[in-house]
Amino acid sequence: MATKKTSAEKRYAQSEVRRLHNKAIKSTCKTYARQFVEAVHAKDKALAEKTLNTLVSQLDSARSKGVLTRNAVSRKKSRMMKLYNVSFAAEAAK
Repeated sequence: MATKKTSAEKRYAQSEVRRLHNKAIKSTCKTYARQFVEAVHAKDKALAEKTLNTLVSQLDSARSKGVLTRNAVSRKKSRMMKLYNVSFAAEAAK
C-alpha cells in the first residue's frame, strides 16, 4: 500500500473542499437576495437599503473569489437595483 495519496484522490479531496466553500458563498448571496426582496415587498426602505448594500458586497466578494462570473454578478446587481428603484421611486418623488 502506498504511503501517499494518488494524485486523483488528492484532486478529489481538494475539489470537494472547494465545492463546499463555493456552495457556502452562493448560499449566503441567495439568503441576502431573499431578505432584500422580502424587505422590498414589505416596503421597509431602511432594511432594504441595508440588505442591498450587504448583498452587493457579498456578490462582489464572490466575484473576486471566482465563485460567480462577472456577468452573473452584474446581472444580479442590476436586477436588485432596478427592483429597489422601482419600488421606492414614488417615495423619492414626494
